[in-house]
Amino acid sequence: MAATTTVTTPALPIAGAGAPPTAAAWQTAFEAALPYREFLERHATPDQRSRWDAFHKQVSLTPAQQTLLGGFVRRMPVLVLAGAWCGDCVSQCPIFDHFAAASPAAGGSRLIDVRFLDRDARPDIAAHLKVCGGQRVPVAMFLSEDFTPILFYGDRTLSAYRTAAAAELGESCSSGAVAPPADAIAAVTADWLDQFERVQLILRLSGRLRQLHGN
Repeated sequence: MAATTTVTTPALPIAGAGAPPTAAAWQTAFEAALPYREFLERHATPDQRSRWDAFHKQVSLTPAQQTLLGGFVRRMPVLVLAGAWCGDCVSQCPIFDHFAAASPAAGGSRLIDVRFLDRDARPDIAAHLKVCGGQRVPVAMFLSEDFTPILFYGDRTLSAYRTAAAAELGESCSSGAVAPPADAIAAVTADWLDQFERVQLILRLSGRLRQLHGN
């Protein structure tokens, strides 16, 4: 009996699938974004800056968290879509600055290299960072050292959403005028650290990067 050959018809392209940004496009966006303090200097009003500064002082990392971040070995560019006016950014973005400061030095920067991009500055990039179809902030895009996308995460962590759900908040973005309690800050910090650690482990275990670095 002769063998039969199955001919597979190529699938038609899905309408609207489009093409995600290339690594080069993410690198361009990252290089156009600003470090933490430069972002605030350019985009925040004095009142907004005071809120960011006040929250930054409330954030503290435990010794264990500092040790974890200090043990990172892979460079992690993190592009954060944010708005200086947004209360959710006030109560989360300063956490990222603490993470970066606790990571090992790498040349003239840190292994965790966080840059902030104003939500409305690059709509072509922001369009790829929507949450539930909306342009929410903050959203962090985690990238490899050669700007290959790893994942993006936002606009609130699980513990923050649990708090919001329990309180039945009607607004998606608070003003940030009232600071959250210390235990809430610690919970959100831990949530975000889980994401940073997860990405670091993805990078550490990447066969491509292990071959590149010989480890």
